[in-house]
Amino acid sequence: MFRNVITKTFPIQQTIVRRGYTSTPFLKDFITSEQKGPVETSMESKLIEEFNPSTLHIVNESHMHAHHAAMEGNTNKETHFRITLVTEQFDGKSLMQRHRAVYKLLQQEIDEGVHALTLRTKTQAEIEKKV
Repeated sequence: MFRNVITKTFPIQQTIVRRGYTSTPFLKDFITSEQKGPVETSMESKLIEEFNPSTLHIVNESHMHAHHAAMEGNTNKETHFRITLVTEQFDGKSLMQRHRAVYKLLQQEIDEGVHALTLRTKTQAEIEKKV
């Protein structure tokens, strides 16, 4: 049974300076930690329905990539996500098989503007083994 969903986006300050880059005014309008955008909501619903995870953690990291050349002119505030997905459905599957299953499930979101997913896919036994 599904036990733990944590979704979080990070609030953005007026200006962020990282490694010599200064953010654009676009960043101040990013989704705050109290909000979930439609893309994140859609991904969360699909992942819960398909994988029945014991843990699902989705973090919108789009603000960290807004200054990249590939994002120039992009007004989408939901382009980069970090997802931790723990489910018994991954038992016996390789990392590649796990990631392919997630990418296949979220193909619509990718086609509609998600630029990158950082995936951490585990079983509960794998999580407990590391503790």
